[in-house]
Amino acid sequence: MSLATHELLTPTEMAEADRRTVAAGTPGIALMERAGRAVADTVAARHSLGTRVIVACGPGNNGGDGFVAARILRERGYRVRVLLLGTREALTGDAAEAAKGWPESVERISPAALADAGVIIDALFGAGLSRDLEGTARSAVETVAAAKVPIVAVDLPSGIDGATGKVRGAAVKADETVTFCRRKPGHLLLPGRLHAGRVTIADIGIADATVAALKPKTFANEPALWRDRFPLPRIDGHKYDRGHAVVVSGPMHATGAARLAARAALRAGAGLVTVAAPKAALPVLAASLTAVMVREADGAKGLAKLLADRRIKVVVAGPGQGVGRATRECVAAAAKAGRALVLDADALTSYAGAADLLAKTIKPAASAVVTPHEGEFKQLFNRKAQIIDMELKIEKVRFSATRLGAVVLLKGPDTVVAAPDGRAAIAANAPPWLATAGAGDVLAGFGAGLLAQGMPCFEAACAAVWLHGECGNEFGPGLIAEDLPEVLPSVLSRLIAEHLSR
Repeated sequence: MSLATHELLTPTEMAEADRRTVAAGTPGIALMERAGRAVADTVAARHSLGTRVIVACGPGNNGGDGFVAARILRERGYRVRVLLLGTREALTGDAAEAAKGWPESVERISPAALADAGVIIDALFGAGLSRDLEGTARSAVETVAAAKVPIVAVDLPSGIDGATGKVRGAAVKADETVTFCRRKPGHLLLPGRLHAGRVTIADIGIADATVAALKPKTFANEPALWRDRFPLPRIDGHKYDRGHAVVVSGPMHATGAARLAARAALRAGAGLVTVAAPKAALPVLAASLTAVMVREADGAKGLAKLLADRRIKVVVAGPGQGVGRATRECVAAAAKAGRALVLDADALTSYAGAADLLAKTIKPAASAVVTPHEGEFKQLFNRKAQIIDMELKIEKVRFSATRLGAVVLLKGPDTVVAAPDGRAAIAANAPPWLATAGAGDVLAGFGAGLLAQGMPCFEAACAAVWLHGECGNEFGPGLIAEDLPEVLPSVLSRLIAEHLSR
């Protein structure tokens, strides 16, 4: 079996994959045996035989996985004790069957019972948890979470919602998590990602065809998702084959954001990049740009005149442009010209509380990527839109993409990109030093550079986000926005080398 590791399964989809596998003839206890063995193998790979292993089991199938892991480790010579939330008599189904294989007594979960642990297997609650923990269940999770030893979580750290990544009252912080078949959104969405530690995916016998039949639409934003659509220059190509991108600049005192976006678009592979600017800003831009061209374009009429050149493929609007009617008119002009759009910063704030107007305005565009951060998102979609209060971040972004008829890229440490057709991708490669002024302008430029080369809109937005994160990792601490385009070539070289070696 070849795991498509960029696919994510929601807890509901995972339950259905389990059900279909059992219906096709694989007993549920067989799946549980494989899951428990994978956990045992992970513990054995990290901890020597002399390590005291404590397995904290919950009342459901996650606890059943724990019982299997405990039995296998005991058979291998480890000193193992099992703690149980509830009683053996209350276990049902496959979990009860797995518990029968444990030949020793079980203990209640308490700080004293964990005192001599060398490693803890957290098998209390898995990815299906969708409500806040209370009472003894919460107390058990808090007790395990308070232990000062390595923790290996089964499926997902207990207390983390597998669909949203939220902490459900209390949650364990694991050093490592062993999940099954595919990762879940909660492994990547914050704060779940911070609790999961290193995540490994175990094959427990659920066929790829079974997963494919579910038609999952949620993905980890990794090259496997979009690599086949990534543009590679041809040896017989020329600059216009790689597309011409235009970045709309603000006034003379606010050209920096447009310059960042323009250089990023050029580094991302656009054949030509032009900054379109008011006449007064031209000297500032001309003095600071070299390979990026500068053209006068005063307001929407000037931009429309520039866009008479059909070789221009994409327009970036918003970075440093100013908030208000003039920016809205430029967005409308670019959309009416049928170009692909990347809308960021002021282009979004100019439509605060007017998402329907933005949707109507951009409808004629060839395609559109909207790139808000959380604050801009809340301004664009006010509470009347019934979006910003949605609990599940993925669904919030999906709904907004459908509402706008555009790809929406909600920026953050767990950036989510969603398309109107329901596809969504979660990024997990952004380092903390990306939180710096101007980084969003560079991201808009990366997206424009890929769109200029003909990359499809959803894939271009996803690739831009991933490249942005990798550039941050490449440079490291001390990063400022200007550094991002300069390290992009080394990131692209590795990506292209890996692509060509496949």
